Amino acid sequence: MVSRAVWLFRRLEGLFAVYKPPGVHWKLVRDSVETNLLKGINSASPREPRQQVMFLPESTDGSGGSTELTLTATRLPVLANHPLVTGPQFQKLRVGVGHRLDVFSSGVLVLGVGQGNKMLADLYNSKTRDYTVEGEFGLATEDFSDTGRLIERTTYDHITQDDVDRVLAMIQGANQKALIMYSNVDLCSQQAYELAVKGSLYPQGKSPPILTGLRCLHFKPPHFTLEMQCVNETQRFLRRVVHEVGLELRSTAVCTGVRRTRDGPFTLQAALTHKHWTLPEITAAVRKSCLAWRTPREPQPQNPGPDGMKRKEPAVPD
Repeated sequence: MVSRAVWLFRRLEGLFAVYKPPGVHWKLVRDSVETNLLKGINSASPREPRQQVMFLPESTDGSGGSTELTLTATRLPVLANHPLVTGPQFQKLRVGVGHRLDVFSSGVLVLGVGQGNKMLADLYNSKTRDYTVEGEFGLATEDFSDTGRLIERTTYDHITQDDVDRVLAMIQGANQKALIMYSNVDLCSQQAYELAVKGSLYPQGKSPPILTGLRCLHFKPPHFTLEMQCVNETQRFLRRVVHEVGLELRSTAVCTGVRRTRDGPFTLQAALTHKHWTLPEITAAVRKSCLAWRTPREPQPQNPGPDGMKRKEPAVPD
């Protein structure tokens, strides 16, 4: 029978999402989650130590006032596997990171534990991501962010909502052409039409960052907010889009914030905040993500035994 710590670890294997705050490196987020999981798993009550029979000497009073030694059979616990001797059962977990976020970005960060790391590759190759990107007109910096070195100031009074929508439509049209080109689908085929209607066109193999959706959510000069859907992107690419929007409008713009709102099936509502990075809540998030991640072509596992018969789930260790 497996120990409770092993049973808890097996329930953790899968994918889940956490919320990465701005100003924190993704490695620190991963290490914090790993530390909390190790504490939760290793704090599980260990199994009772195995008993062994030992013959211990025992002195007894003999005849004539002498002392005699006799051997008495006694059951004692085996201490070789005691936690104080072996240390924690789990000293490291394999926690993988999906699409990374740079230090200044925030939002959904997908992590994988154990066998869940194999699913990260599928998530990376087949899913788009959504972002809300905030910008400010009238400024230009070296790295396209509001924290970079300022190199130019411009006017923005002439910019209207219609101007912004026109530029965004132009940028999205150029990216749509690139998406079709890298998807390796014949433009004159029925397959290309059906994929385009369903929004299922994805680039095949390596491709540059491509926007699959772009619109303005908020416009109150000099501040504005864009919603972007993209593949193979980096946060620097998103900031550069903001910069290009400013240039197309005969002005300049810097990015003041990047937040990922969706990564594949994982949304902000499913992302665990820092206070919820605990073993019970992460385990529940993994179980929910298994249902969301499984497609209709992937049947529910039935745990078949060696003879092909359905096998019962293992009981929860005490």
